[in-house]
Amino acid sequence: MVVSPSIGPVVVRVEHVTKQFTVRKDNSLKERIVHAGRRGRAHKQDYTAVDGVSIEIHAGTTVGLLGPNGSGKSTLLKLIGGIVSPTSGRVVTRGRMAALLELGAGFHPDLSGRENVYLNASIMGMTRAETAARFDDILEFSGIGDFIDTQVKFYSSGMFVRLAFAVAVHTDPDVLLVDEVLAVGDEAFQRKCMERIARFRNEGRTIVLVSHSAAQVQELCDRGIVLKDGELVFDGDTNDAVSALRDVLEGRRVGEAPSAQQVRPIEVTRIEVLDASGKRSKVFPVGSQMRLRMHVHSERAMPSWAIGFSIDTPNGQMVLASNTERLGIDLPGIPAGDSFMEFAIESANFGAGQYFVNANVSEVIDIDTHVLWQGARFTIAGNERNLGTVAASITAA
Repeated sequence: MVVSPSIGPVVVRVEHVTKQFTVRKDNSLKERIVHAGRRGRAHKQDYTAVDGVSIEIHAGTTVGLLGPNGSGKSTLLKLIGGIVSPTSGRVVTRGRMAALLELGAGFHPDLSGRENVYLNASIMGMTRAETAARFDDILEFSGIGDFIDTQVKFYSSGMFVRLAFAVAVHTDPDVLLVDEVLAVGDEAFQRKCMERIARFRNEGRTIVLVSHSAAQVQELCDRGIVLKDGELVFDGDTNDAVSALRDVLEGRRVGEAPSAQQVRPIEVTRIEVLDASGKRSKVFPVGSQMRLRMHVHSERAMPSWAIGFSIDTPNGQMVLASNTERLGIDLPGIPAGDSFMEFAIESANFGAGQYFVNANVSEVIDIDTHVLWQGARFTIAGNERNLGTVAASITAA
């Protein structure tokens, strides 16, 4: 195969891969004893997690794996990482690979954090001397502190993830595989992780990311892959991948127009975050003015309608929400076609970090409401004087 000079070599090749698991229906010991002498597989069921998937991933690209729960995203990531073997087909990879796939994977509960750092690093191909040279950086990034010499079986889930991610990103990987495990970390650590992933991307490393956040995939990834019931249903541009995911979640074939029953009379189509001058922006200082522009499409002219928004942290914690009804605003009638409406936030006193914007619209408040989740994303750049989702002026008396 001839590779274009503008495209890096293939570092991951998945060829017609299928992965099946056997699921037992007799979970208790008593049930297994009763069924032990019986023939047949009535008490076992084969489950196909990945079904005939073929993809190629080139060096230097960032790929997002999308799909509903149970679609096979995490299984495909484990197949790429060599954690599980395919039932049929084959997976070929090249370069050093670091995988952060499951909480505590590769950690021995009876060993200390320090010992597990050396164990994990050796599994990822680092020598003891290389690990020792990077140990202080790993410890600082993880924020574990004195707990580094405590047995990891006493760690919280957040401490597990922080240490595992710190090891993974300091092994100098060519390919980084990241699952949704980052969701258990605190907000400050999530921000640190996303910054490191963005830096890896700028350095030309290859990243494969499983995420339920469409906005996160649009922000970080060059390419989106959508799975449904273990099958690949879309592979291409991230914006188109998000549209394909929406088709899957709404029960349509990818690219199929919504049925008459599925089409709501009015829907949110897009969200823009603007600065005080009306320019689109992704980064705002604490306390700055911002405007949320909600684009909507109405199937017909309506004499009344209502619209609202909410702003969440990456953990899903709501930090601000409102709507036209709460604000006492009676919107004028809306014509058929495309329109937009803006909410102005006079002083965005959010703490430093990343935030997602959701929007909802309906003809009558709370009746047949359409919601666009995570339609936009922005970052508040703080001064590190305080942590949390609220920015306040603090002095010591």
